Amino acid sequence: MDMRKDSSFENALIEVISQGLPLVSHPYAAIAEQLDCDEIQVIEGINRIMMRGDMKRFGVVVRHRKLGYRANGMVVWDIPDARVTEIGHCIGQYSFVTLCYQRPRRLPEWPYNLFSMIHGQDRDAVIEQVDFIVRQCGLHDINHEILFSNRCFKQRGASYARKHDLNLPERVLNE
Repeated sequence: MDMRKDSSFENALIEVISQGLPLVSHPYAAIAEQLDCDEIQVIEGINRIMMRGDMKRFGVVVRHRKLGYRANGMVVWDIPDARVTEIGHCIGQYSFVTLCYQRPRRLPEWPYNLFSMIHGQDRDAVIEQVDFIVRQCGLHDINHEILFSNRCFKQRGASYARKHDLNLPERVLNE
């Protein structure tokens, strides 16, 4: 059986990567070992799943508080609709911006349509980074607010499947 084309393999792969990538130098090789395949099959499987649109995003959940970043600012921007993509790219290019995405406005109470997340060691650091973005992206006349979080919620990636629904190798089910 060719595991690269087997939907049960892809279901198992989704389940394993939904738990998070192992923190090792070769995470895809470690996943391959769990699934009794090779690293190339894991990478190709992830690519197929993404290309089909079965998984929209594949990224990192940063546990920023463990890294010493205590201030979390969600910056909400009131961007002219015709410029959202352009300005979103400008804001999102900076390494200190961990999220940048468009959402619909909820008028009249909520005029904001672009959201960006910035983590800093303190509030002043976040404010400095927002001021930097305003200067670099030419946003002096753009209404925005920084919404600082007051507490930390559990952070985890998306869950795409349940283990009992899948045909996984027994040792994967028991981990």
